[in-house]
This record gives sequence, structure tokens and C-alpha cells, in this order.
Amino acid sequence: MAARILANLIVMGSGILARAVVQAYRQALANAAKSGVTHETLQNAARRAGRVMTEQEARQILGVSEDTAWEEIMKKYDHLFEKNAKVGSFYLQSKVHRAKECLEAAYRAKGEGSPPS
Repeated sequence: MAARILANLIVMGSGILARAVVQAYRQALANAAKSGVTHETLQNAARRAGRVMTEQEARQILGVSEDTAWEEIMKKYDHLFEKNAKVGSFYLQSKVHRAKECLEAAYRAKGEGSPPS
């Protein structure tokens, strides 16, 4: 009998707590909409998503300089990509990949042909 009462209390308590969380979330959204925070947040997210990686940022990510040979860039890329595939994060792995793509594009734009693979 005590177990049944305890289970009833837990179910009722979690229901009340869930409703309170939902109500607080709705109130927070309403407050944010009044102050314009949500609009600014969406604009900032759109700006960040549309931002293209610069060549300097790509070089910093891969840890190479402007006079580094393409073979060395690929060694750094392979090392960082594999390391993040095993024990790192997908976010870092994608940043490393985007850095390599950026440097490939810069290499081609400088008229040096396509970088050797």
C-alpha cells in the first residue's frame, strides 16, 4: 500500500513539475520577445552561419604558415582529422575539414593549379 501511495506522489509531483517548467519556458520566451532578444539571437546565428572561413583562420586551425608546403598541410590535416575522429569532437573535425577546403581554394585561386592530393 505504501509503495502505491509513493508511486502516486511521484507521478503527481513530476506532472506538476513538468507543467511549471513549461510555463516558465513560455514566460521566458514572452519576456525575450518583448525585449527583442530573440530577434537579435536569430540575426547573430544567421550571421555566424553565413560566415566564410578566412585563409588566416584556416592556417591557424591547421597550425601552418603561408610558406608551408602542401604535403605538410595534408599531413597536419590527416593527423588532426584522424585524432578528432577517434577521441575528439565532430565540431573540431568539421573545422579541420573546412580549413583544408579553404586552403585548397586559396591554393587554386593563387594560380598554382590544383593542390596534389
